[in-house]
Amino acid sequence: MTREWLEADGQGGFAMGAADGIRTRRYHALVCAALQPPDDRRVLVADLEVFAETAHGRFALSSHRYRGDVVYPEMSATFRHAPWPRWQWTFDDLTIACELVVEPGAPRACLRWTKLAGGDARLCVRPLLASRGYHELQREHASWRFDADVHGDRVTWQPHDVAIAARSNGAYRHAPEWYRNFVYADERARGLDYEEDLASPGAFDFDLAEPARLAFAVAGDDPDLDPWERERARRAAFPSELVRAASQYVACGRTVIAGYPWFGCWGRDTFIALRGICLGTGRRDVAREILHAWAGAIDGGMLPNRFADTNGTAEYNSVDAALWFVIAADACGSDDVLDAAIATIVSGYAAGTRHRIGATSDGLLACGEPGVQLTWMDAKLGDEVITPRIGKPVEIQALWLNALAIAGRREPRWQELFARGHAAFAARFWDPARGYLADVVDCEHVAGAIDASLRPNQLFAIGGLPLQLVDGDIARAVVDTCERELWTPAGPRSLAPRDSKYRGRYAGGVDARDRAYHQGTVWPWLAGAFVDAWLRVYGDRAAAHERFIAPLVEHLDVAGLGHLAEVYDGDPPHRPGGCPFQAWSVAELLRITTA
Repeated sequence: MTREWLEADGQGGFAMGAADGIRTRRYHALVCAALQPPDDRRVLVADLEVFAETAHGRFALSSHRYRGDVVYPEMSATFRHAPWPRWQWTFDDLTIACELVVEPGAPRACLRWTKLAGGDARLCVRPLLASRGYHELQREHASWRFDADVHGDRVTWQPHDVAIAARSNGAYRHAPEWYRNFVYADERARGLDYEEDLASPGAFDFDLAEPARLAFAVAGDDPDLDPWERERARRAAFPSELVRAASQYVACGRTVIAGYPWFGCWGRDTFIALRGICLGTGRRDVAREILHAWAGAIDGGMLPNRFADTNGTAEYNSVDAALWFVIAADACGSDDVLDAAIATIVSGYAAGTRHRIGATSDGLLACGEPGVQLTWMDAKLGDEVITPRIGKPVEIQALWLNALAIAGRREPRWQELFARGHAAFAARFWDPARGYLADVVDCEHVAGAIDASLRPNQLFAIGGLPLQLVDGDIARAVVDTCERELWTPAGPRSLAPRDSKYRGRYAGGVDARDRAYHQGTVWPWLAGAFVDAWLRVYGDRAAAHERFIAPLVEHLDVAGLGHLAEVYDGDPPHRPGGCPFQAWSVAELLRITTA
């Protein structure tokens, strides 16, 4: 299992890598810059080749995996990730530490190597460069330009359209060459292409009589060689490591990055995460700014689930993004922009909008049509939607009725529709024989058709939202059933193991992973709704912390260090998968621990 660190720049770019220093993903890089923040991410500085030289020999401070699974050169370091990534090596009497920091506001990676013990030593650092989109891989090619523009302590390379700047307190020597056939083990495990070549234009030489300092940036932004005390003070101001982790998902002050390394700006994820990422950390002004920025994208009551990477086109294929917006907006309070947005969303949904989304005579909300994935369970392979959930999904009703209640406080005309839907909810979804709520009713828009799959979506009828829709014996039965059959130390499974569709491992190629994505895979973000629901039924906060929250917190040191991953296997030992750094996973843990 790869333990990974993250340094985000607050613009959508990041530095990211493995604790042991051996890159396992195409996304592992020292500079992955968002050229049109928070989009158009490019891997520019992928890695370094580093050696220390003494009278006793040459010692490696870096290591890589090559074709044939050859790991070279061999090296071993101790590592810690807070307050920033730090490695330490010991060779005979020589001890060297390397620290890395990315400051918010620009794609800059600053490194410092310090000799802690030993005699005379020199350091040689070779940058390994790429010039590619962050989803791509690079192969050696003749069009790469190795030329270096050297001015004092600054060096600039422009291999293609983006110039890369470096600054150091060492000496640069130009010595171009290609390093070939790097292997990325995590890409291979995911069934993707996994080999790359990287270009090295030259090397920096340092005398370790004083700390060696080297910084990289996109040309035009001056690399800073001395950010350490300033950044130490900034990080010390966060009340906890988890709060600092949450801050790394806010990009440009106007959106939330759904997950690192490969997710960008997603509507549903942004609005789910806001209550924890921003409100749970005292950043109400940032939450409001983000909501104001998104309010202009409302169309037919809907908000985009995402914007296309290539041309920024809004994709309106989410029934719940706009409803989560209403929840987050109400939590921020009232203002003209938010009140107008809430009214537009509720009006649009009530009247009917895209993808057969619209209120029905019972006051509930129908949605869905073939070939479109509208709920958060949105895996799709080609034209096949894995969990279509067409009809009236249970969590969509919880969101819709909460939205009606919120709108009804502002405009009384929504109160009658809310009352009708609220009365219908328990009657339509509760199954006393099974002891839980149906996942979808009126499936495929057929009156009375029911999908009784045991899924965690029903938890939102009790917890995770301001308004509780069922209580008493029904709520207790739902919570008990979900705890008994869905709960794991990493959060709730997306499907009960006794279901024939259950898949306990999230692994393999794209097809295998997408078919398991919502068919048993554990999602930590759902722990927020579960813990809320359990507390509303049992009310014992100390017991909830010991039984549910503490095991989640232990996962902060497993994969994405200081963060929670996107998903975990449904089967023990619940191995992490997906994005190692996921916004709504961190957000919901923060929300339930700061409530």
